[in-house]
Amino acid sequence: MSKTQDFESKLENAKKILETLMNPEITLQNSVKAYENGMSELTQAQKILEDAVIKIKEIKSS
Repeated sequence: MSKTQDFESKLENAKKILETLMNPEITLQNSVKAYENGMSELTQAQKILEDAVIKIKEIKSS
C-alpha cells in the first residue's frame, strides 16, 4: 500500500469512526474507545502528511 493510499484509508477510517460517535445509542465505553481509535488514525495520517511535506521541501531545495 502506498503512502497516499495509507493516508486516504486513515482519513476514511476516521470518518467512519466519527459516524459511529454520532450515533446517539453508543455507550460511553464504546464512544471513548472509538474516540481513541479515531485520534490514532488522525495522528498517523498527520505523520504521513508531515513526512510528505518534508520530502517535497527536500526535493525543492535540491
